Amino acid sequence: MVIADDDDFDPHLLEEDDFVEEVQSFEFWFGAVEGYLVDRPYGRSPDTPDPELDDTRRDRLITTLCNYCVGETAALEGASGLVRLAPNHHAKVFMATQVVDEARHLEVFLRRLTDLGVVDTATEIQKRANPALLDFKSSLLELVDAGEWDAAVFAQNVILESMEFTVFRSHAENADPVTAEVLQGVISDERRHFGFGENDLGRRMADDPSRRPRLQEVKEQLDRIVLSVFEGALDDLDVPVADRPRLGQEYLETVERLGLT
Repeated sequence: MVIADDDDFDPHLLEEDDFVEEVQSFEFWFGAVEGYLVDRPYGRSPDTPDPELDDTRRDRLITTLCNYCVGETAALEGASGLVRLAPNHHAKVFMATQVVDEARHLEVFLRRLTDLGVVDTATEIQKRANPALLDFKSSLLELVDAGEWDAAVFAQNVILESMEFTVFRSHAENADPVTAEVLQGVISDERRHFGFGENDLGRRMADDPSRRPRLQEVKEQLDRIVLSVFEGALDDLDVPVADRPRLGQEYLETVERLGLT
């Protein structure tokens, strides 16, 4: 096994089998997350300024973070179920690292809600959760419960992760310093998660093209829900209407790379 012990190490230069073994390992995961976990309790540096927000901005941020918690809970529960369904040891190990990532994301978002003065986070999340996001969570977990590895990985590691990556990155550009710092660490993980989804499903469809129609079916079933989730997130962030087509295209490009349009 090749171990990433060099700052200039590029796993994409490896042969395909070595690449899979490397990036789906705990060794690679630890090296990937160490840089933004060390000395950052709950995803933030103690020295990062945390200016007081006005009531409107604070309320909008609380709603946004509540929905982030719903998404991260969906990914946490989905990834934990996918450990059992994984078709090989490398995929099982990767999903185990993703469980840890998603639990940490949920924890840092909950902590940020507490910092903002939310006392009962569970009640606040329930009150503010986007119904479409709850529908997506239910649909994802149904795929996991049905034992559909391909479909569940597609819903979780391609659709959900790439959507979160796009939304989190847009949010980080205009967030307060603490929220921006927390989001940057999460964004790095999301990139790794949807990279796994693309690689795994791309390889499996290349080996067996008959898998493609089921993924196309899942995409069509989820399209309406995903659109509502995406629009709700951009509304919460007050993203200008003119910027939304660009952000939507960033998300769609991930799905299109798998040949699913």
